[in-house]
Amino acid sequence: MTKPHLLLIAALPPWFHQELEQRFEVHGPFEGAAAEAFWAGQGAQVRAVVTTGSHGVANAVLDALPGLEIVSAYGVGVDQIDLPHAKARGVTVTNTPDVLTDDVADLAIALTLAVQRRIAANDRFVRDGRWESGERVPLGRKVSGSRVGILGLGRIGRAIARRFEGFTDQIRYHSRNPVEGAPYPYEASAESLAAYADILVVATSGGPEARRLVDAEVLAALGAQGVLINISRGAVVDQDALVSALAEGKLAGAGLDVFEDEPNTPHALWAMEQVVLQPHQGSATEETRRAMGERVLQNLDAWLAGREPPDRVV
Repeated sequence: MTKPHLLLIAALPPWFHQELEQRFEVHGPFEGAAAEAFWAGQGAQVRAVVTTGSHGVANAVLDALPGLEIVSAYGVGVDQIDLPHAKARGVTVTNTPDVLTDDVADLAIALTLAVQRRIAANDRFVRDGRWESGERVPLGRKVSGSRVGILGLGRIGRAIARRFEGFTDQIRYHSRNPVEGAPYPYEASAESLAAYADILVVATSGGPEARRLVDAEVLAALGAQGVLINISRGAVVDQDALVSALAEGKLAGAGLDVFEDEPNTPHALWAMEQVVLQPHQGSATEETRRAMGERVLQNLDAWLAGREPPDRVV
């Protein structure tokens, strides 16, 4: 039986690629002129696309694949896919919710500890020989008892809040609407949440409505003793305002796993000892990456069998 054709937008683990090849004629990933040549020559044959949350699928790609039926995202984020456009084209979009919640929440706590207790900075302090030479060790700040603001109380936001309960009982949140049954006080705006918090954790979903939700005013409300942790999407934070606040001492520190133009990061952040940077690795454990791949395969298998994919977004 002829296998359906699938376009891979980004490189994924070898085991996953092998699983795809058992089910599909796999093409890609392509870049530049090679991609355009493929669309022109074989684009009409493609019925399925697999991408990642950070890569998404451009509308130009969707429009170059007239036979496309499904886009399966290896990740929970689908803000790099124009969902209304996909829906109008009759294209099903799926993602991989739940499986990465724990890892991303764990990283939020790790970044908080790394910033407040200067873990990365003091690692460099030892390796550079500064401790051995008798230089005074810089002090960090306590996490226990801190006031924590969670911006976005979805699956990941709730998981982060539960973890912070081991450190403090002073937890509040803001989301588009109050969450029924949430055990934490609700703040009516991102700015009022920042004014409350010592540590502001950005866990909201992405998308146009969340773009630069954390702007200069929110950062000013967080203040010179405040710390920003972002495991959400880079575009949720006004990156220029963040760099300025850190450089001018108007913010105490930041732990960042996401950036506005990945993999590019503001070089001004590289030299800042009070900033901890990660290369968008919230879900980057062997166990979770395999679970994500298996979830993509479950969605594709359901589609191949004519069933409703379990993680359909549109």
